[in-house]
Amino acid sequence: MTFAPREVLRAESIVVTFGDRRVLSAATLRAHAGEVAVLFGRNGAGKSTLLHVAAGLRPATSGVVHFQGEVYLRPSLAHLARHGMFLLPDRDLLSGNLTLRRHMSLFAARFDRPLIEQAAALVGLTERLDQRADACSGGERRLAEVALAWLRGPTCLLADEPYRDVAPIVGDTLSRVFREMADAGCAVVLSGHDSETLLGIADRVVWCTAGTTYELGDTENARRDPRFVAEYLGMRGPFPSPPI
Repeated sequence: MTFAPREVLRAESIVVTFGDRRVLSAATLRAHAGEVAVLFGRNGAGKSTLLHVAAGLRPATSGVVHFQGEVYLRPSLAHLARHGMFLLPDRDLLSGNLTLRRHMSLFAARFDRPLIEQAAALVGLTERLDQRADACSGGERRLAEVALAWLRGPTCLLADEPYRDVAPIVGDTLSRVFREMADAGCAVVLSGHDSETLLGIADRVVWCTAGTTYELGDTENARRDPRFVAEYLGMRGPFPSPPI
């Protein structure tokens, strides 16, 4: 018998307004254990806002967040983080004057996961552990941030634009780590615009547009959705299905 994956997170019927501007009017985001969900949407569509609401970083005008079986009308990131939430923002997460080793040591001590060497090796940063973050390249900093997410051992990872401005070889490593985290039981949600990369890793595709969200199913279904292809993928796709 096949069982549906366990739902870890659901941000449901989310409405967010900024003054007279309504960014989200009826958006829902779900994350399941062992699954990589990908959130697509044009700039300004509300992807980051939805992720921030789901993580408890930003309050919604209305809507509800379900996390680990609990219901929250006004969740806080600090509270959700204590229960396994990890938000990887689209801005730099690292402190420039600390070495990568120091960053990882803090996480290892805080979450009782003494796996610094393993985390560094996972993303290919073993030789850079004693380098200060501000001396690392943008790609190296992103790899270090994902290593910290892995070191945390979250039950749910929300990563906002993790592939932005990184080289393809870095993106390949990110995809491998995200996949490994999902295979270990983490609920992973990624946003971004790198359609080919994200469709290549996605178990489930969500499209954010016109203030709401559409569940498009797996990658193959998303590639066959005429409105998604016409209005979002455009010149990015559709990408041909792999040969059977």
